[in-house]
Amino acid sequence: MAEQRVKWVIGNWKMHGRLAENAALLQAVADGAAAMADAIRIGVCVPTPYLAQTQALLSGKSLAWGVQDISTYTHGAYTGEVAAEMACEFGATLAIVGHSERRAYHAESSELVASKARRALQAGLTPIVCIGETLEEREAGTTEAVVGAQLDAVLNLLSVEEAQRIVIAYEPVWAIGTGRSATAEQAQEVHAFLRARLVQKDASLACVALLYGGSVKPENAQVLFGQADIDGGLIGGASLKSEDFLAICEQAKVASHAH
Repeated sequence: MAEQRVKWVIGNWKMHGRLAENAALLQAVADGAAAMADAIRIGVCVPTPYLAQTQALLSGKSLAWGVQDISTYTHGAYTGEVAAEMACEFGATLAIVGHSERRAYHAESSELVASKARRALQAGLTPIVCIGETLEEREAGTTEAVVGAQLDAVLNLLSVEEAQRIVIAYEPVWAIGTGRSATAEQAQEVHAFLRARLVQKDASLACVALLYGGSVKPENAQVLFGQADIDGGLIGGASLKSEDFLAICEQAKVASHAH
């Protein structure tokens, strides 16, 4: 099944960006990504106010774009929330759901994350479902129990057909923005566990892309993306520098040919 899986590299800008610097960054990334579009899928998830700018600059280009969160509702009295359908109107095709920062700072439960994933699918977006354990959970030896439960919450809510259309991003919380990355072996171990968990639900889910996120840099991308069950990355800080982001994309392209 492995050869049917496509490598992905998705940038998560988090709460960064201003109009002028966005324009330069998007242009540089779009230009560099054009040469790799046949081999891998590349996207950026931008702060919602910049969707119109992103659409204007990327329309017709091979770079996909999306949002960093969506509401579980389509419309209504939910001040400050953004509906998946709103993002779609600006050409978005991706939506990050359940990022560890949302889980930690906004107390998002795995059940809420699952609802957001389903809403994204219903609107026509590809949800990038983030899961991961804290340092305390890893040191307590509960990594598999924690990420397994986070994944199960999503799989329990979705049909097999819906589950085939999601992307999973494993992000060990202790490695996000800390400069401390999981070793390739640690990451592969969890990815293999997640792949087995997907197949347990249905054999067809072996094709679901599993991305690694957590201080991915040009220096460690090659060894990470070379692992059997790592299908690319969800990139934080390095996605804000076009040369770093494109260097990571290049490593994903090399890995996609190697498999």
